[in-house]
Amino acid sequence: MPDDQRRLPPEHFLSLIRQRQRGRLKIYLGFAAGVGKTYEMLQEGQRLKRQGVDVVIGMIETHGRAETAAQIGDLEQVPRRKIEYRGVVLEEMDVDAILTRRPAVALVDELAHTNAPGSRNAKRYQDVEDLLRAGINVISTLNIQHLESLYDLVEKATSVKVKERVPDYVLGLADQLVNVDLSAEDLRERLVAGKIYPEERVQRSLENFFTQANLTRLREFALEEIAHRLDRRRSDNEEGNMPSGSARVMVCLSSRGPGVEHVLRKGSRLADRLSAPWYAVYIETPREDLTRIATATQRHINNNLELVQKLGGIPMKFKGTDVVSTIAAFAKEYGISHVVLGRTRRPWYHRWFGQSVLDRLLHALPEADVIVAGAAAAGSSD
Repeated sequence: MPDDQRRLPPEHFLSLIRQRQRGRLKIYLGFAAGVGKTYEMLQEGQRLKRQGVDVVIGMIETHGRAETAAQIGDLEQVPRRKIEYRGVVLEEMDVDAILTRRPAVALVDELAHTNAPGSRNAKRYQDVEDLLRAGINVISTLNIQHLESLYDLVEKATSVKVKERVPDYVLGLADQLVNVDLSAEDLRERLVAGKIYPEERVQRSLENFFTQANLTRLREFALEEIAHRLDRRRSDNEEGNMPSGSARVMVCLSSRGPGVEHVLRKGSRLADRLSAPWYAVYIETPREDLTRIATATQRHINNNLELVQKLGGIPMKFKGTDVVSTIAAFAKEYGISHVVLGRTRRPWYHRWFGQSVLDRLLHALPEADVIVAGAAAAGSSD
C-alpha cells in the first residue's frame, strides 16, 4: 500500500515542519462530502499540539456535524474576518491575522472555497499560498471533483457542473497527500444516519449527487489521482527530479472552435500522465487581428490562456498567415511529440475544396502523435 495511504505518523509531518523555509502543505483528499477529511485533519492538529507544535485553526467548516465539531476541542481558532456584502455579513478566514500570529501550523478547511468580494484573495487556495510563502505550514482538505482538469470528466460522470475549482498545480504543491477513503455504501449509510446533511436534505441527496454510481466513479477518480501522484513522485525522486522522457505536448487553441476548455483539460491530463511539459498555442492570423475580431472573442481567447496557466501549461501566441504551417514550425522547433486539437464542425462538402487542418497536420508532422479530443459532456459550458 502506498505510503500516503498507510496514514504516516504525525512525526513524519513534524519532521517536514522542522526542515522548513517555505511552509509545507499537507492535503487530505476525498471524493465527496462526509468521508471524514475535516475530522482527520482536526485529529492530526490535536496530535501535533500534544507534541508541542503551535497549531491554530485558520478556518473550519463543520457543517453542523457533531462528530467533527467535537474534534476541535481546545485548538486555538483565529477569529474570522467579517465582510459585509450586499447587506449580508459573511465570515472568511483572516489571512492577515494568521500571518501576524505566525503559528507553526494552520488548519485550513475547504481549499476550493471562493472568498467573499473584498477579501484579500479571490480563492482560499490563494490564501494558503500566502501562508506557505510566509513559512507557515498548512494542513488542508479537498474533494477530487474540485480539480480543474477533471471538470469535464466529473460533469460527464455525475451531470453536475462543479463551480468551485482548484488549479492542478495546487495539488502538486502538496508535500503530503492523504486519501480519505470510504466505500460508496458506507458513505450513503452515513448520509441516511444524518451524519452529513440535515434530515430534510437526505432523500434529495441520495437521489441526486449521492447515488451509488456517482460516488463509485468519484472514488475511482480519487484513487487514480492519488496513485498517479505517488508514482510520479517516486519517479521524480529516483531520477533526481529530471524529466523522465522526451515527450512534449502541444494543444492547439482556436478563437471560435467549440469545447476549447475541454480540449485544454484533455491536453493537461495527457501531459501530466506523460510527465511532460505542455504548451497551448494560439495562432493569430491576419483575419483574427485584434482590430478585426469582436471584444467577446478577445475575452474568450484571454480566458482560455488564463486557464492554461491554471492547468500548469505554458500559453503562447504567434502570428502567422497559415495556421498549419505555423503550428508545424512550432512543433518542430520545440520537439513536440503529441499535438492535441479539438474536433471541428467542418461540413462534409468542404472536403471538395481541399484538405482539412487535421489532414495537413498529419502530413506536416509525420513523427508526432496527433490527437483529436472528443466532444465535451452534454450541456457543458465549454
